[in-house]
Amino acid sequence: MQPMWRVAFEVPEAMAPLFAEIVEPHMDAVATFELQEGGNWLIEGTSHAEPDGSRLSTKLAILAASLGLPEPALTIEPIAPIDWVTQTYLSFPPIRVGRFFVHGSHHKTGVPAGCVGLQIEAAMAFGSGEHATTQGCLKALDDLSRSLPLGHALDMGCGSGILGFAIARLWRMPVLGVDIDDLSVEIAAENAVLNRVAHLVDLRAGNGYDTPEVRRRAPFDLIVANILAKPLARMAPQLRRHLAPGGTAVLSGLLRRQENMVLAAHRAQGLHLVRRYRIGDWSTLVLRP
Repeated sequence: MQPMWRVAFEVPEAMAPLFAEIVEPHMDAVATFELQEGGNWLIEGTSHAEPDGSRLSTKLAILAASLGLPEPALTIEPIAPIDWVTQTYLSFPPIRVGRFFVHGSHHKTGVPAGCVGLQIEAAMAFGSGEHATTQGCLKALDDLSRSLPLGHALDMGCGSGILGFAIARLWRMPVLGVDIDDLSVEIAAENAVLNRVAHLVDLRAGNGYDTPEVRRRAPFDLIVANILAKPLARMAPQLRRHLAPGGTAVLSGLLRRQENMVLAAHRAQGLHLVRRYRIGDWSTLVLRP
């Protein structure tokens, strides 16, 4: 198999579109990446044919000079062929979070004794278990399951369905999962079958708390929402209305520096912080009335 070729260089953020445009005719694909906030951007192109380095360098030098910039340092290098199946397996090794053992179908050696297995395939829905926000929620659920009785649970913004499956496996009770994205709900439904919890997890596409099934089943003893900080803060009044007296909310998808914003919105609704889990820069918050 012939190697592909990679072209890469860095330029100021404001100039990235101009430089990307000038190399695009010479590449099969071009992408831009922010290296640091307010700093340079990486322009990266790939090609099946070896690029004409001399021609590219000349074009970059002319554009840079016209903009009053130094000529970018250009990297041109071959990319070794990749076994994408093997690479995918290596990129998603099994993850152990508390009692949970999250794995893909490529894991063939079984679930360790005493663990709760969750099979989640890498797909176009958030929640493979790899991200710190998902892990924070799984840790919170593992701890809560040791003492918290449940009757009704809601996974708001369910993504792959992993948190709803975790609730169903720990408490052996029905869970409602809701996501605004139809594709995520389809993927979650497939994952529910893989995890043998399709009879417990009801998955619906809908607009958050306005989803008819959410309104019908409320109030919930447990609401888990792994979304983003601003939507979490904005939805605080709706969460409170749908949470049962004495219920518990597990919130994630927020950075440590966003904790105060999310907490302030929920404290205004009469909820208080019971526990926080921090993994790297990310936080998971457990709240109760």
